[in-house]
Amino acid sequence: MTEWTKPTIEHGKMTKYNYIVQYPENLKTGKNFDIGTFTYINSHYGVEIQDDVQIGSHCSVYSHSTIDSKKGPVVLKKNCKIGTHSTIMPNVTVGENSVVAAYSFVTRSIPDNEVWAGVPATKKSDMK
Repeated sequence: MTEWTKPTIEHGKMTKYNYIVQYPENLKTGKNFDIGTFTYINSHYGVEIQDDVQIGSHCSVYSHSTIDSKKGPVVLKKNCKIGTHSTIMPNVTVGENSVVAAYSFVTRSIPDNEVWAGVPATKKSDMK
């Protein structure tokens, strides 16, 4: 098995793993993160992806929403998991070890160690 290396991220260009980031200068990343194919990250107002975060394919992470003019940082804390086709809106923190189920729409912050799902996402359970 090869050692994990951080990919090169350029504004508006697909990475070698086929995800795209706008405003990468405002993207802070930890180690061993995994971002799925065809995911879009708008980090205009800041996105932080901490260590061991997993983001599924076809997700959207927005620090700026042009639909409703919301803006603010997004923080994905250590070891959280974002299911495929989910959307994270501005001013949201997903807590450490928390899970966002596939196809969820996250409009508010999620505490540590919880499972959230739905449109809009709501708490389903605590991680035990």
